[in-house]
Amino acid sequence: MLTFCSPAQSSHAPLRELHNGGWMDHAESPARLASMRAALGAVREPADHGLAPILAVHDAGYVAFLQGAHDAWLAAGREGDAIPYAFPVRGRRPLALERIDARLGRYGFDAATPIAAGTWASAYGAAQSALSALDAVASGEVRQAFALCRPPGHHAGADYFGGYCYLNNAAIAARAAAARGLGPVAVLDVDYHHGNGTQDIFHEDGSVFFVSIHADPVRDYPYYWGHADERGAGDGEGATLNLPLPRGTRWDTYEGALGKALEAIAAFGAKTLIVSYGADTFESDPISHFALTTDDMARIGAGVATLGLPTVTVMEGGYDVAALGRNVAAFLAGLEGT
Repeated sequence: MLTFCSPAQSSHAPLRELHNGGWMDHAESPARLASMRAALGAVREPADHGLAPILAVHDAGYVAFLQGAHDAWLAAGREGDAIPYAFPVRGRRPLALERIDARLGRYGFDAATPIAAGTWASAYGAAQSALSALDAVASGEVRQAFALCRPPGHHAGADYFGGYCYLNNAAIAARAAAARGLGPVAVLDVDYHHGNGTQDIFHEDGSVFFVSIHADPVRDYPYYWGHADERGAGDGEGATLNLPLPRGTRWDTYEGALGKALEAIAAFGAKTLIVSYGADTFESDPISHFALTTDDMARIGAGVATLGLPTVTVMEGGYDVAALGRNVAAFLAGLEGT
């Protein structure tokens, strides 16, 4: 599998996050990238596509904020990572806020997603990896390509970060694919957590079909998105399909949801597929609660392959670092039919 990864993606290294009322080591660590790199072998450094494809998805003010947030944090006399603590519950307005704490809360939706010194460089590098994987598929060089994105992206909306995500790599790739005439485009999200940012970005866009198989948000993060009755709106009505599953889900249940997702993508008439792949569905993931095995990761990949579509896979979650590399490798092997 042709894999893209930027060296800058290791520079994002927050120290801690607020989790269940206490501080814990940040789960989305550079060790995740090292585990995957060790299992996958050679990677190709992505080309630099600039900001234009990012700004086709993300608000310009938000992108400017991400670029300068940590410097503003330090300029305010703070140390370490920038973490928001005050959030507008509703009625966000485009106010010209000065204090970094206000801007962190304006653009962030949780206290688990710090902005560290290397965050922008890593997020930018991950987006370029996704775009370069799309280039390889769009040019016909390969039928499938993997963007080893880190930090992940599917929780990031057009103008907000959260869930360890800052730029939405899958959405950036999907919109770029549509702009290149590769549509209709489908995004299949198989991370344990719902891809709320991706859903939000394409909520009223009927040209991109979004389908997500994830933990039921009645009990699991991100709680406020990913319920089965969310189907898009306006021009995007019916172009969102959520398939929430209970904690403890094993392959016998997951397989049925995957089948429904693949049938819906085929019925949509997709010509290009973007997969948001998360290995946090694994049975021993420390922050998730499904019970899939490494063999099941290969089965997911093999199922996706039955669509026969040009496919760009972007990496999302997966926090059992010791098992992460082999789980990703198993998914990609299944996708390739090896």
